[in-house]
Amino acid sequence: MKIFYSLLCFFMLISNGFSQSKEKESALFESGVSEQLAHFRKKQISEVQYNLSFEIPNQKEENINAHLTVNLNLSDLSQPLLLDFREKTSNLKKIVVNGKNLAIVHQNGHIVISPSALVSGKNSISISFIAGNLSLNRNDDFLYTLLVPDRASTVFPCFDQPDIKATYKLSLSVPKDWSVLAGADVKEKVEKGDFTSYTFGESDKMSTYLFSFVAGKFKNATQQPGLEMTMLYRENSPEKFRVSADTIFNLHQQSLDFLEKYTKYKFPFQKLDFASIPVFQYGGMEHVGAIQYRESTLFLDNSATDSEKLNRAKLIAHETSHMWFGDLVTMKWFDDVWMKEVFANFMADKIMNPIFPKVNHNLQFFTAHYPSAYAEDRSLGTHPIKQHLANLKNAGSLYGAIIYNKAPIMMRQLEASMGKEQFQKGIQKYIQKYANDNADWNNLVEILDAETPLDMKKWSEVWVNKSGRAIFTNKIEHDAQNKIKIFDITQQAEDKSDNIWPQVFQIGLVYDKDVKVLSVNINDKNTIVKEAVGLEKPLVVVYNYNGFGYGVFPLDGKNLNYIASLKDEVARASSYSNLYENTLIGNISPDQAFHCFLKAVQTEENELVLRIASNSLNTIYWRFFTENQQNKVQKQLEGILYERLQAKLSANIKKTLFGLFSSIAYSNSAKASLYKVWNREISISGLKLNEDDYTNMAMNLAIFEHPKADEILEKTRTSFTNPDKQKRFEFLFPSLSKDESVRNAFIESLKDDKNREKESWVSVGLANVHHPLRQESAQKYIRFSLDLVDEIQRTGDIFFPKDWLDNTVGKYSSKFAFDEVKRFLKENPNFSPILKRKLFQSTDLLYKAQNIKKETE
Repeated sequence: MKIFYSLLCFFMLISNGFSQSKEKESALFESGVSEQLAHFRKKQISEVQYNLSFEIPNQKEENINAHLTVNLNLSDLSQPLLLDFREKTSNLKKIVVNGKNLAIVHQNGHIVISPSALVSGKNSISISFIAGNLSLNRNDDFLYTLLVPDRASTVFPCFDQPDIKATYKLSLSVPKDWSVLAGADVKEKVEKGDFTSYTFGESDKMSTYLFSFVAGKFKNATQQPGLEMTMLYRENSPEKFRVSADTIFNLHQQSLDFLEKYTKYKFPFQKLDFASIPVFQYGGMEHVGAIQYRESTLFLDNSATDSEKLNRAKLIAHETSHMWFGDLVTMKWFDDVWMKEVFANFMADKIMNPIFPKVNHNLQFFTAHYPSAYAEDRSLGTHPIKQHLANLKNAGSLYGAIIYNKAPIMMRQLEASMGKEQFQKGIQKYIQKYANDNADWNNLVEILDAETPLDMKKWSEVWVNKSGRAIFTNKIEHDAQNKIKIFDITQQAEDKSDNIWPQVFQIGLVYDKDVKVLSVNINDKNTIVKEAVGLEKPLVVVYNYNGFGYGVFPLDGKNLNYIASLKDEVARASSYSNLYENTLIGNISPDQAFHCFLKAVQTEENELVLRIASNSLNTIYWRFFTENQQNKVQKQLEGILYERLQAKLSANIKKTLFGLFSSIAYSNSAKASLYKVWNREISISGLKLNEDDYTNMAMNLAIFEHPKADEILEKTRTSFTNPDKQKRFEFLFPSLSKDESVRNAFIESLKDDKNREKESWVSVGLANVHHPLRQESAQKYIRFSLDLVDEIQRTGDIFFPKDWLDNTVGKYSSKFAFDEVKRFLKENPNFSPILKRKLFQSTDLLYKAQNIKKETE
């Protein structure tokens, strides 16, 4: 019996070991790049060098023939070597390993190379292939790669994970009238008939998602504001180039100078060139030596507002910051992608201080980050800053306002808690230690922990690893002399969990002639504000006076007029934001909030504060007012805005007010006024408008069903001097049609992924069709949009699934749309949890509207 039992245990152990081995092997070979594969390859592979060549033809429909030789060291031959190539097997033409031809084995997006063909130490693998098109962004006369987060393997075979850094030697054959840009300088240029061959030098070490090249009919400009830089661009407006070019180059240099000083680490790469691309999907992308930008963000004219200029500067500072944070020091795995984004945004905010000395940068930080962070963090789709990632194929889902906007808020709280000098010292040590390498959040925490008495692990647990925000309530009592006797603040997580967010912020006690500002350090569920005890009863208490706190704060709903009279700009912005958030959770009625924001529109003279108020008013009007409520206030709102536009105000304020007026000018009288401005029959003194503004007016007039809509659209279509803008408008044209069948055909055409290639155009087209005034005819496409979102994630870039949802079902507040979402989720119980989270983020206002409108009715 003992012998039998021993044998049984032996066979169970063998079986269990065999099973675990099979599971490990299965994880290595699954599609995408699993954590297990990434960890194994990191140990298996080192000293990687890619030699790549691409032959780009004249016609974008033709194949791009390519060749790769990858040299590497191998230390583990217990498993096959897997190169990632997420394309058809037929795109692979030939594989040679260490001088010997190898049969092509392509499984789940991996090229499988048997250990028998490899040796311990140096290996060389050559592959002839047809480049994949998914991430080559091919246009008629230009193309560009965009490989974040895991798209390098859709173009060429590689080890597509961030902790296997490599150098690249690139060759491009392109039509002879094309220009090129990549991560290293051109070393050789040879003309061959109708084509030119460019050979680039060896690049710096970088992760695969940072490799890039741009090729096409671009103009180029070179300046040396310090470091010599070259820019490729397609903008054909001489005025925009004249007004913008010097500023663009100088902003890069100013950012570089700041970062070298702050980090005590010299600019780490060979060059800092960049390309301006008209149809670029994002604001920018930090490719080593060859940053890519959306052209409309870089090139401004004399009509640009201060906010637009500041946004351009921040974008450039953000991408330049990535050279240190993301490119030089890269996350080990994409679950820490937020680290590169938080530092890029956080540093960009710091860089703005010396560049724009007259700007209130605390106000700018608040308006740039808080509304966007709250929009996702209050939704059912909220998530921690750091998210688990089992497979790199899902890395695109990690991007969003939580990492771009909440994370900088967290980092500013951390800096305030540690002290600026200690924080900076820790960052310098972090850069020095992990330069040209990879690091995770724990590595940074360990360094920062040594610089502060703050318990970094405990502090970061809730801020980094938990989702949501705090809802603050207060208890204030006064004695017989009307002095404060008790001032307590209580924090409760919005999701009813036990989470407590340690944070510092100010409270303003407003009196007739002054404001008493108190600093509060929140570390527990309940906080006693001792400094307030004994002070005179204020007229009003303003929470988060300095805009540092994160959450929803108490608000005196009986007295909202005080907000407009606050002298401190940040206090006004924070209060307007807090009013909006209190409206969404049901503490303030939409009508009360609307009239408070309307007062701001009539009195506010700070562009950034006005933007918060006007955006909030616009949302309440379109999303939370019933049709009866809209009808009651529309004429009044139009009249107030048009009258305010005639006043003597700054160009920045007028541009913001005109944007709000244009968005609600659908009564006959307002349409007539908007048409006269568009047709240049009248001009509003001090209002600077450019070609894009006139295009937007034309689109609004079409959506508002102006009697001359067809004529307006046709005149706009023939007015463009920029061919890229002409193509964009041609694409959008059917989405603006008064004919429902034409709009329907536009939506139906988006089933074909080729018609979704210009993602920023698609988003605008969807917004046109699903505009609130057209939703009765468009709502039949809500389910169509939901059914397609899974494919959108597979074929689109990282921000497109959310943009798709935002501009379809995310535009609605009706019971019909709400029921469609509920029905979709019920009928699709296995719907991707990742996409479900995006759906909940996009439909947050739809969900909240069900309660808000019900209470109104």
